[in-house]
Amino acid sequence: MKIWVDADACPVVIKDILYRAAERTGIQLTLVANQAVIIPRSRYVRFIRVASGFDVADSEIVKRLEAGDLVITSDIPLAADVIEKGGLALSPRGELHTANNIKSRLNIRDFMETLRASGIDTGGPPALSQSDRKAFADHLDKILVKYAKDN
Repeated sequence: MKIWVDADACPVVIKDILYRAAERTGIQLTLVANQAVIIPRSRYVRFIRVASGFDVADSEIVKRLEAGDLVITSDIPLAADVIEKGGLALSPRGELHTANNIKSRLNIRDFMETLRASGIDTGGPPALSQSDRKAFADHLDKILVKYAKDN
């Protein structure tokens, strides 16, 4: 298993949790973004900078992803691509995207985008809360423990 991070929009606190998890488990963590990201010195943490452009980082992640890899993203279409390719998709809020829930999440996303395109202010997501951080860390830990047991 490798962990891939859609790093352009990933909160710093979530990246910090991921850095510690990579060191603790020895699992390769790769952040992908179209802007510079400062990462700690570690043999387990890498950064790939991609060109600017719509979904360039997402495409790079999907291209390199292997079945069983974990992707950290709040991008629902990317999560759908990850699931289709046999990977796991976890949001920075600790929501695990699955084959059972991704279609409804895509529909909600598309509906909200339609509202915004028609001029309706839907607001943005709330700030990342302490309970979101805990949910993320707990779900990440469950995935990593299961991976360790299976290997």
